[in-house]
Amino acid sequence: MKTEETMMELLLILTVLTISSGMLLGVQSIPAPDDVLAPPADADTTASGLASKVLTEGTGTEHPGPTSTVTVHYTGWTTGGEMFDSSVVRGNTATFPLNRVIKGWTEGLQLMVVGEKRRFWIPAELAYGESGRVPGMLVFDVELFDFK
Repeated sequence: MKTEETMMELLLILTVLTISSGMLLGVQSIPAPDDVLAPPADADTTASGLASKVLTEGTGTEHPGPTSTVTVHYTGWTTGGEMFDSSVVRGNTATFPLNRVIKGWTEGLQLMVVGEKRRFWIPAELAYGESGRVPGMLVFDVELFDFK
């Protein structure tokens, strides 16, 4: 009986540690949007091939510049529907200069205003390439909170 209680306590401790360390990715994963495979027909596409669609209109009137530092929430997926990064899951916004991120982010965030949420379909050549850290086209939902 004592052994069974000890095993249950150890199992409970292991479960708590697993959850708190983020090892249960399924619990912390945000499902991919339905249009993750390719931009829909109503998406806007720039000359570089970056496609985007406004999900929530913003309240601002000014746009970040190519060297602005932005504060955002974002989630990124592969076209296979795998979430590979998310500030939303971490529970903290991300702040970074636009001249230190992938080209698709530098270009795309300049289209946004504060309060806007937008989905981006970033071709491989504007992301990490076909054999980079996360290969191929990437899809991001980004919400712009602030920029300087």
